[in-house]
Amino acid sequence: MEPATLHTERLLLRCVTPADEASLAEACNDPLIARYVPVPSPYTAEDARRFVAASTAGWANGVQYGLGFYLAATGELVGTCVLKCLERGVVDLGYWAAPKYRRQGLTVEAARRLCQWGFDELDIHRIDWWAVVGNTGSRAVAEALGFQVEGLLRRRAYQAGEPRDWWVGGLLSRPE
Repeated sequence: MEPATLHTERLLLRCVTPADEASLAEACNDPLIARYVPVPSPYTAEDARRFVAASTAGWANGVQYGLGFYLAATGELVGTCVLKCLERGVVDLGYWAAPKYRRQGLTVEAARRLCQWGFDELDIHRIDWWAVVGNTGSRAVAEALGFQVEGLLRRRAYQAGEPRDWWVGGLLSRPE
């Protein structure tokens, strides 16, 4: 599948390109991103190159659908969001935003548009969300999108070198 290009009132969502590598590296070196998002730390230019290549390959292989989201007015990279295929009919939503763009509703706006696209274009009935316990920003975004927080998974996965507890939630294509 070719990468989608999506629009919202304030944002352009498109696949990241090599021109975004410096912005990706700068944003991903933020301490909160390193703490809560599964990215290398420190995040290097080579990590950014690999991320761009993996994003393009994910679309081509139909295994993940990642987009950068950018201010429509300036083209500045705000963050990224992705739907990753887990099993038939289910994808996982992930996202992050650069520090100066947090608490402005931009991540909610981008993730809402990507989720809408996912339900419309992919054969899915559920979107999962996972976040390390304590990542209240991610939880606030998920709840604003309508995700139902379904529980706590103790020591579900490693993050920042430690087994961590994770919140889990879901968003259904047709609420029950």
